[in-house]
Amino acid sequence: MHKIVVGIGGSSGSIYAKVLLDRLKNLKDQTQAVGVVMTENAKFNWKYELGNEDYNNYPFSFFEKSDFMAPFASGSAKYGSMIICPCSMGLMGRVAHGISNDLITRAADVILKERRKLIMVIRETPFSLIHINNMKTITEAGGIICPAIPSFYSQPKTMEEIVATVVDRALDLAGLQLNTYRWGE
Repeated sequence: MHKIVVGIGGSSGSIYAKVLLDRLKNLKDQTQAVGVVMTENAKFNWKYELGNEDYNNYPFSFFEKSDFMAPFASGSAKYGSMIICPCSMGLMGRVAHGISNDLITRAADVILKERRKLIMVIRETPFSLIHINNMKTITEAGGIICPAIPSFYSQPKTMEEIVATVVDRALDLAGLQLNTYRWGE
């Protein structure tokens, strides 16, 4: 049973967060706990891009970004992985440099220090050299950069199917078992 932290950053790409939460809801038989932290910009972008506030309807434990009493703010809670989706370059930069000024960055710092899985679904383009160096720093620290770059060999027909090509990779990286398109199968 997996204990997963989901950080939802404020970059464009709320559809990625929605599909991730939908998938996790459907994988509840594999999760012991799912803790979610959203930035204020994430809430704004969800409403702006998706036209609703349905993030309130998911059966997960939601925490305010200033709540350092959340269980995953400490390594002793043994959350095994964290997916930040979408992840802005600013959020990635704070994580890369150990700036734990909110619950998302603190949780990411805990995941890295405990040598657990940090998966960052970055969503911005083009990349500057600063972004690339921050990706390198996170990778060297044990994190995984999983850019929100969809694949098309599964011949997705809808926006959600396109987004799922990225989200399913992130869930694979976190160690969950899911029914998704597999090359050559």
